[in-house]
Amino acid sequence: MRVVITGSIALDHLMTFPGRFAEHLIADHLDEVSLSFLADGLTVRRGGTGANIALGLARLGHRPVLVGAAGPDFADYRADLEGEGVDNAFVRISAEQYTARFVCTTDAVGNQIATFYPGAMSEAREVYLRPVADRLGGVDLVLIAPDDPDAMLRHTDECRRYGYPFAADPSQQLARMDGPAIRRLVDGARYLFTNAYERELLCQKTGWSEQDVLGRVGQWITTRGRDGVVIEAMGRPRIGVPAVLTEDEVDPTGVGDGFRAGFVCGVAWDLGPERAAEIGCALATLVLEVTGPQGYRLDPGRFTTMLTSAYGAGSADAVGPVLRAAVREAGVVR
Repeated sequence: MRVVITGSIALDHLMTFPGRFAEHLIADHLDEVSLSFLADGLTVRRGGTGANIALGLARLGHRPVLVGAAGPDFADYRADLEGEGVDNAFVRISAEQYTARFVCTTDAVGNQIATFYPGAMSEAREVYLRPVADRLGGVDLVLIAPDDPDAMLRHTDECRRYGYPFAADPSQQLARMDGPAIRRLVDGARYLFTNAYERELLCQKTGWSEQDVLGRVGQWITTRGRDGVVIEAMGRPRIGVPAVLTEDEVDPTGVGDGFRAGFVCGVAWDLGPERAAEIGCALATLVLEVTGPQGYRLDPGRFTTMLTSAYGAGSADAVGPVLRAAVREAGVVR
């Protein structure tokens, strides 16, 4: 399956705060917040939603194509992604701006305060999908992950114009985009990804009801953290998939990207939406157990054990052989 991932490429500066942000917010003064938190540690990790999702797919044995924009400081990152199986031929390298930066502080209960500087990401709007599809001999799915908003809309328009199936993942860009832009991004998507909060925000900003949204997309996948995932499609029974729980929760950064990579992997393997969500939940947990969105390793044996523990032998029997074959065939560094 020819999968193209469009989205941000970034360097993540991740810090931890030992207390709770909420204890320092005064309800009557939220309109004039001026706070500084002393962090316990700083870790610099490679990230960006597009790169995270593409890397997850590569570790599952796919050869995804990453489409985005980065700066001249991307060379080492690019080489490592390529070594893991990500096709970076269509990543635009800016002559003027550095790779985007994500600066995030996580408190003791998992709440986050973050700032994102786009940098070279703003040039993603100059990258077109048609040359990608022409080189690949067609595209089976384009996942449009958070990126420069104009790039996201351009990619969506191209998908409609040329008939490329696409998945809409507006995520954190919902806060920036207005209702008409969100409607343009979502309408006609084969898959729509949101978390529970983004689900409400999407309906609020578009003016669409949940039924309106379901009438405009193929499947709506809503992630709910420890409460798992819900998959909905017009005229079909609602599917609920529990999360893969772990006692080793370390860092939530990139967990959603891990889920999306796993889900798309299940789609590529033609395993159906429920199995796809199970793969997504298991990969999300691997991300959760380490610092940063890319620090995990994927061992097929442990992965199938996680599926067995969470979903039973049927899940592991369906996924395990396909995963082992894909990883073996890919033959990339892990």
